[in-house]
Amino acid sequence: MKFKIFRFKKVESTNNTAIRIIKNSNINYGMIISESQNNGRGQYGKKWISYKGNLFVSFFFKLENINISLKKLTKSNCLLIRKLLSIYYKKEIIFKKPNDLLIDKKKICGILQETLTKFNKRYLVVGIGINLIKSPNIKSYPTTNLYKLIRKKVSKKKIENELKKIFELNLTKIYRLK
Repeated sequence: MKFKIFRFKKVESTNNTAIRIIKNSNINYGMIISESQNNGRGQYGKKWISYKGNLFVSFFFKLENINISLKKLTKSNCLLIRKLLSIYYKKEIIFKKPNDLLIDKKKICGILQETLTKFNKRYLVVGIGINLIKSPNIKSYPTTNLYKLIRKKVSKKKIENELKKIFELNLTKIYRLK
């Protein structure tokens, strides 16, 4: 199972773009990648601050033949991203429910999952924001970035490719998609 890649210089949000593609095409599995986004969204309607150079990706796929709950799927997706980050950062990375990854009590990654239905078929959109080179300054919520932690730049393209591979393998194994 392969995700079709859609690359953009700038979008409103990668999740909104995924939703638009689902509604206006017959594509069932996609990966939206953007260099920047004007109106990234987080959990509970919060704004996701999107600095250029950080990672903004959304995956979308049909929920046919899924054998786990959305709650477990959320956790699974967080753990997949933690697995990817642990390739670069060898110390502890905490999964904070429902959808954040923290290092030293500072947010490095947020995930926003949304479902939608088109012609009686359910889809899941998984938006992922990872602070690769710059952290937003949020008074009530400390943040960090991968560059600050490991003191070297990691190729965003490499992270995108690794993330795609991890999601494809996971979907093939866990969700038993045909």
